Amino acid sequence: MASSKLLLFLLVLSTFKFLSITCTDFAVGGEYGWKTPKSKNDSQIFNNWASKNRFIVGDTLHFEYDKDSVLAVTEEEYEKCYSSHPVFFSNNGDTVFHVDRPGLFYFISGVSGHCERGQKMIIKVLDAAHPPQSTAEQNTTTETSQGSAAPGMSAFSSPTFMLLMVSFIGPVLVV
Repeated sequence: MASSKLLLFLLVLSTFKFLSITCTDFAVGGEYGWKTPKSKNDSQIFNNWASKNRFIVGDTLHFEYDKDSVLAVTEEEYEKCYSSHPVFFSNNGDTVFHVDRPGLFYFISGVSGHCERGQKMIIKVLDAAHPPQSTAEQNTTTETSQGSAAPGMSAFSSPTFMLLMVSFIGPVLVV
């Protein structure tokens, strides 16, 4: 009977390992980094980069830049490309922003003229506890901050998890 309880305990622990969600440190802009776009054709470079990534609560955004700044601002300030009281400000050249809630985040450069030329970005952050259902293709590979493919993770719903646990635990407890 003691070996059955040990087996049950190990089974539960191994199941939780499969359900863990890992957070990611994203290098903002990928290889381009956080710098002013070179032309009008590149004015959406940061929003295009953001749209190719999936952000969850707990992720971090890593901004690397020279002689610039990063401001997290409201939607209205994002549209104006100006903020006198940003939600977040950093100008140290190596900024890490911790995503602490789901929703939309708006970022702009604080250097005059940079935001107007396209150095701004909106990211949509999902709640890690309730990720959206993925398509089969999204489960096969996910885009990382460096642009390479990595194995995707499937998410179990609570009822599926409970059914899975009962199907494994039930026979162990009956013995």
